[in-house]
Amino acid sequence: MNMDFTSQVLAFFFIFMSIVIHEISHGYAAYLLGDDTAKRMGRLSLNPLHHVDIFGTIILPIILVMTAGFAFGYAKPVPINPYNFKNYKKGMGITGAAGPLANFAITFLLAILYVILAKSGFNQDLRAFEVIKLTMQVNIFLALFNLIPVPPLDGSRIVGAFLSDEAYIKYSKLERYGMYIILGALVVGSLLNISIIGLIINRPFQIVWGFFAQIINALL
Repeated sequence: MNMDFTSQVLAFFFIFMSIVIHEISHGYAAYLLGDDTAKRMGRLSLNPLHHVDIFGTIILPIILVMTAGFAFGYAKPVPINPYNFKNYKKGMGITGAAGPLANFAITFLLAILYVILAKSGFNQDLRAFEVIKLTMQVNIFLALFNLIPVPPLDGSRIVGAFLSDEAYIKYSKLERYGMYIILGALVVGSLLNISIIGLIINRPFQIVWGFFAQIINALL
């Protein structure tokens, strides 16, 4: 998808805001479950500056682009104190699910926006439609990527809610290695010209993207 500079800037802004909303959703879900840590620390804000992580949002993507040829990063995780939940595992599962659900909700709203603009007479060849499509696709990717059950990704929180206490403790210990596993998969995949993450989520992505594409086509 070839976009001009203005479209690239808009796409970057909307994608970053999608990541911000993903993080806010974790904090807001925790707040509804009795943990006000994120609220007290000012992390339920749409101000993107409150969510920038110097290493994960800026340094890491630059290093990976220069060394491995791809970008990967993350926003500053929203602080959560699970000991404020009535049910530790269930609370973590719900707060974990909130992020991917927010990305799916954003995708749905963008699909509706696409239809509204198209029905208003705007030419679908306009760059705005490309930006909307790209943002939808990235949100689907973010949701599915975060649903991979490798700690500390959200999928591990959801899986953990269904484990016994003993299994949950053992499973949670993987979190110290989780980001190394993910980054290792990305780097090795890049060196071998194989998208390991893509192999995991490509089929689910096609299914979900096809679903939203059908919604758009049905409403046009």
